[in-house]
Amino acid sequence: MLSKFTIAGIGIGAVIIAIGAYALVTSIGLQTVTLDEKIDVTKSATYQFLAPKSSHQNFKVSGEKFHVKLTTPGDGIQKDEEFKNEITFDWYVLQEGTNRIVITNAGQTELHVVGMFQKNTDPLLFTYHFMVVTAGIVIIGFSAAFSVRKPKGF
Repeated sequence: MLSKFTIAGIGIGAVIIAIGAYALVTSIGLQTVTLDEKIDVTKSATYQFLAPKSSHQNFKVSGEKFHVKLTTPGDGIQKDEEFKNEITFDWYVLQEGTNRIVITNAGQTELHVVGMFQKNTDPLLFTYHFMVVTAGIVIIGFSAAFSVRKPKGF
């Protein structure tokens, strides 16, 4: 017969395993990040992500005056210029690697940044999700000990 501690442990462990497994499955493959932010006067924002070859990237900056520094891997785009009003960047990554975008507000009004980036999943995040699943299994294992028949003398 299972004790109530064992049943509770199995339930909690199963929920933890389900959450970890769902996060693990959804984190596999290409991830799309949607960006919609505002940058205050004299502030800057940096975006850095690992993108696979042939992935589509784009962003649009609108505001009075701003500086954009865009660096893509390999022989890709290398921009370091000042812009006014609005600019749109749209490109496909030619070589897998880190894309880096630094946007600095040089005007008297706030900037509006809108974009969509496709990136690879961080391997550390994959490991984290796997550890969550393992923790659920450990909880089930420990809770099973509450139903083990105690030897004589205890």
